[in-house]
Amino acid sequence: MSEIKDLIRHALDQDYNKANDTFGEIMSIKMTDLINQEEIKVANSIYNGVEDTDEEEEGIEIDDADLDDIEDIEDDEVEEDDDPISDDEDEEDAEDEES
Repeated sequence: MSEIKDLIRHALDQDYNKANDTFGEIMSIKMTDLINQEEIKVANSIYNGVEDTDEEEEGIEIDDADLDDIEDIEDDEVEEDDDPISDDEDEEDAEDEES
C-alpha cells in the first residue's frame, strides 16, 4: 500500500520519473500475483479436477432484452445518418454548379 502512496506523492511533487518507476513496480507486483493465481487455477484443474470458474464473469449477466435494447439504439443511430457520403457529394456538386 505504501507504493501507491509513494506514487501519489511523486506525482504531486511533479517528480514523474520516480512516479513512473513506482508505477512500474506496482504493475509488476500485480502481474506477478495474477500469474501466480492463474498457475494455481491450472494446477487445480489438471491435478485436482477442480472446475475453472471466473468470479468476474459470473457477476455480469446480460439478458436478451438488454441486447435487443442495444441493437435498437444502434439501428436508430444508423437511420438518422442515412448516407453521409452521398450528402457530401451532393454539396460538392452544388458548389461546382455555382462556379
